[in-house]
Amino acid sequence: MKLPKSPSDMRDVLITRLGRRNFLRAAAVVTGAGGGLLGSGSAFAVTAQTSAAPAVALPGEVLQPGKGPIHGKHYLPSAVEQVRWGYVPAVGSQPALRMKSGETVTIDSVSHEGILEDQGRDPVAYFGKHGVPRENVLEDAIAIARGYSRTTRNFDLDGPHVVTGPIYVDGAQQGDVLKVEMLSMLPRVPYGVVSSRHGKGALARTSNGGAPAGITLEEIMPPVATDGRPTGDPARYGNVSVFTPVRRGPKGVPSGVMSRGNSGAVTFPLRPFMGMMGVAFASAGQQTDPALNSIPPTLGGGNIDINLLGVGATFYLPVFTEGALFYTGDPHHAMGNGEVALTAMEGSLRGTFRLTVCKAGSGDAPSVAFHYPFAETAQAWVPIGLSDPDGAQNGQVNDLNIAMRRAVVNALDFLEHDQGMDRAVAYAYLSAAANFEVSQVVDRTTGVHGIILKEHFSG
Repeated sequence: MKLPKSPSDMRDVLITRLGRRNFLRAAAVVTGAGGGLLGSGSAFAVTAQTSAAPAVALPGEVLQPGKGPIHGKHYLPSAVEQVRWGYVPAVGSQPALRMKSGETVTIDSVSHEGILEDQGRDPVAYFGKHGVPRENVLEDAIAIARGYSRTTRNFDLDGPHVVTGPIYVDGAQQGDVLKVEMLSMLPRVPYGVVSSRHGKGALARTSNGGAPAGITLEEIMPPVATDGRPTGDPARYGNVSVFTPVRRGPKGVPSGVMSRGNSGAVTFPLRPFMGMMGVAFASAGQQTDPALNSIPPTLGGGNIDINLLGVGATFYLPVFTEGALFYTGDPHHAMGNGEVALTAMEGSLRGTFRLTVCKAGSGDAPSVAFHYPFAETAQAWVPIGLSDPDGAQNGQVNDLNIAMRRAVVNALDFLEHDQGMDRAVAYAYLSAAANFEVSQVVDRTTGVHGIILKEHFSG
């Protein structure tokens, strides 16, 4: 028998023999014990998801473009002339990369925090104030902040995200599903930023200057007295950005660290994932069409912000155009459900994905995924609900109740059509044993996701 020559060859053999889903489950066990099926070992290795908080290794070096481990067959950097800043690709956009279905791609994402206009649009100066030396600031972040000219930036209208892609996947047609498997998520830098901005977040002032229902003006965050938006100068808007270094926390777990004043520090484990993963959904003649704004998630995915979508998870997206045109961005080092302050712990990641086209009737994707985003982890199926899934093309709605109802309906559809349950029994089961969590409340379109544990269906 001919032996595999490399870890990559071994991985492909195992996938062929076990199937991708079983391979990922096996990889979770092996890598959790210290192995590495995705490639040669490095200080950046992120293990497959084996629990609610997968193990993450601290960076041994800053992952500058093209440097360090690249696990995928293809590699896509965030080149300044190719990325979109604040907008996602439209149907018919020119692809930045073409690949075959089932192949892997490594993408260098760039966080928007530290390069935005209200932070000075100079990451060397911004991060330098927090003790980060010039060589530990990403070169692609510097290039984008200084040289982005694809569209004219308008801080008050544009989305904040640096969007990388799109990727054309051979064989993808409208009506298919693009299966996105998260194979590795490597922190490119050992720091991140959490930002709160006026008029945004869970405790923001309303558009007429008042307080939203349930809180008073005194409870607005950031405080009303610091709101500098009337100046028209983003640098004076009064946002609060908390620089968050990465250190080893309890039991040596890589963690974000924040001060709690005279009482020391608060630490929380890193859980890297991409907040934005999507396919082209809207048709638009201009790159800055409001329908392409990067902030609200849509039926094509986008800024979905579900913290379960780390290594070992799978995201299913309905396809709306030839080639699917996959894109990603908004990298997170960690995020709590709700993302209440506005941003997560934002930090650039190097993500490796497997992109596979699933055809109707193949059984390769949940039935719900042919018309709505759907996710799964090794432990659970994750039906998703959005308050305004058309991306505000017919008016913005951010009613969390709508997102909740849609998540429940999508869960029922999955249990009835994919698991064979009577719909009334499925409804009772969801009430008795499933959890529904708020994905985020800050992206104009709010999100809810369900968690249906697979172990309940093993009998």
